[in-house]
Amino acid sequence: QVQLLESGGGWAQPGGSLRLSCTGSGRSFSRDGMAWFHQAPGKERECVAAITWTGGTTYYPDPVVGRFTISRDNSKDTVYLRMNNLKPEDSGVYYCAAGNYYELPQGRPDYWGQGTQVTVSS
Repeated sequence: QVQLLESGGGWAQPGGSLRLSCTGSGRSFSRDGMAWFHQAPGKERECVAAITWTGGTTYYPDPVVGRFTISRDNSKDTVYLRMNNLKPEDSGVYYCAAGNYYELPQGRPDYWGQGTQVTVSS
């Protein structure tokens, strides 16, 4: 069974940091683009970071530029999302996704993880 499993979610204070991890199983994802999506309560799922299979190219939308960093370790089939200077509006469920790098920011991955909750509050 092909799966993407996220971990690392939880609670942080505004200005704090969290690191999310996503590990694939059932097949290798080392040649796939990978991405992280954020879904706030009552809102659509949006891409907050994407990375090519080599790790050489990344994408971030403006609201997270300078705060979020995506990286990957292909030897572990794992992608990470480092989130710094967290804001309350960063709260929500974070999903890992895999697929064509150019399709990912459009919300068209081949695989989704089940999500991990992040809450930013004081």
